[in-house]
This record gives sequence, C-alpha cells and structure tokens, in this order.
Amino acid sequence: MSRLRLVFCGTPAFAVPSFQKLAISAEFEIAAVYTQPDRPRGRGHEVSFSPVKEAALAASIPVHQPAKVRLPEVEQHLRSVAPDAIVIIAYGQIIPARLLDIPRLGWINLHASLLPKYRGAAPINWAIANGETITGNTTMRIDAGMDTGEMLLRQELPIGPDETTPELADRLSHAGATLMIKTLRGLAAGSLTPQAQDHRQASLAPMLKREDGRIAWEQRAEHIYNRMRGFTPWPGAFSEFRGQLCHLSGRPASKAIPGATPGEILMESGILYVVCGAATAIQVSYVKLEGRKQVSAVEFANGARLHAGERFGNT
Repeated sequence: MSRLRLVFCGTPAFAVPSFQKLAISAEFEIAAVYTQPDRPRGRGHEVSFSPVKEAALAASIPVHQPAKVRLPEVEQHLRSVAPDAIVIIAYGQIIPARLLDIPRLGWINLHASLLPKYRGAAPINWAIANGETITGNTTMRIDAGMDTGEMLLRQELPIGPDETTPELADRLSHAGATLMIKTLRGLAAGSLTPQAQDHRQASLAPMLKREDGRIAWEQRAEHIYNRMRGFTPWPGAFSEFRGQLCHLSGRPASKAIPGATPGEILMESGILYVVCGAATAIQVSYVKLEGRKQVSAVEFANGARLHAGERFGNT
C-alpha cells in the first residue's frame, strides 16, 4: 500500500504529538506544514516560532506561514501538492469552503471534546471550568461550519478532580495523536462510517476573555475552584484587594464558614480562607498583587495586616 500523502496544519503545542507521530510513521508522508506566522511573544516581545514550526523544521519538512489561508496562492499550492488528506489541529484560521474539496479524504480535524459538546476555541478550558468529569477527543471531517462536521472517531478521558488546563491538554494531545493515526488508517481503508452530529446537543466553548477570570465570590467554592483550574494559565482567577487587582490560587476548604459575607477574608490557625456562596470557602494557596511577585497566602496576610471583615472584590 502506498503512503498516504498529507498536509499538516497546526500551530500550538497541542498539535505537536500528532505531527510527530505522523512524521515518523512509514504509513504517511507529510508533504508540507502550514502554521501561523511568527509573532512576538513574552515580555521581551521577541519573535519566536510556533511549536509546530519548530517540530516541522526539526523533521526537515517544508513550512508555509501565510497571513491568510484564503489567499489565492495557498489554494494553488495545496492543489499542486494534491494531498490525500489534510490534517488540521488548532491551526488558528478558518478554512474557506472552496478549499474543502482539495484532499480526496477531506480535512481531518482533531477536536479536544466529545462533540457536539464544547464546539469552539477553548473546549478544554470550559470543560474544566464547568465541572465536567469526562471529556475526550473527536476526529471529524471539517465542513463550512464551526466544528459541525461529520464525526469519525471519538475517545473518552476522565478529568482529574484537581487537573488544570495545561495538564489535561497534554494528556489529550498525546491520546489524540493515536486517535488521528487510527482515523487516517480507517479512512484509507474505507472502514470508517462518518456520523452526523446531533446539533440539538451542541454546546459552545468560546475563546477566553480576560473578564472570564474575575471571581464571583457568591458562587460556591467548588465552582470557583473549577474556574481556577480551567482558566490556568490565562486569564487566571482574580479579584480586587484594596483597589488593586489580585490573582489567587487555592482549593475548596473542608470546613463550612456560616454567617460571613462572600469575599470575606479569614485567617485561622495559619490558614487563609475566603468565604464563598452557601457558606463554602476557598483555602488560599498563593496570592499575586498586580505588579508584584507571587507570595504564599501566609506571606500575603502578614504583609497586608488584614483588618477584621476585610474582603476581596469590589467593596
């Protein structure tokens, strides 16, 4: 059997395990890689390569970085490559409908949710933030909609009770690489039956906004903790303290604190608590005031010299 000729489209670290598994397999030939243009990153605003570009260069595979995938020269190039399939994983651009017929097996996407749940840009973040205990990956053939294409294969993974977005993303990316190989094999053999999504069951996972990280202390501690885990590393979980923005990390306390106002700060036996809704509380681990370094909860309390009844949030 001849090797399956592929184009790989992807940008972040999540796409790298799939790329690497395909690149070393004798069953596949990656003729070209498409990734987002180099951009300034970090505090120094130094231009750096995307994780997929770094992996492609290490594998000596040609890299293409068009500002817009809809440009005519992109279509010309893809048609000249004549791939059997185009693998697309977190590429970062919408694919125009006119390009969808180029690969004979379609554009095959790995999406980090059990579709049709959590369609959109941030499925891992929102699954954790919403308190899900099960998630997974879905491979699908993309269409003109947003994650609405026919499903090919799915795999379920549990979400750990303390797992954060980077931790879960790493597990999903490696599991997804195996699923992508299995999907491409099945498509090549003609043994997969695409399945339409039930759009009535769809839910959305929109791109995160900074304001998503603002803590609503009237919510239960478990809800706040889920958002802390889901919005790691960005936008994090933050509130206000004496007029300053303040990022916090912690976990639900094992004790109830009745009769206190949500957001109220209590120091008991060397442990810093913040009261939440329904008499629950967050046991704070670390605090980072805007413009300062992160410190432990005890260091924060000692430095702040807390007053009785003091609160996080707008007061």
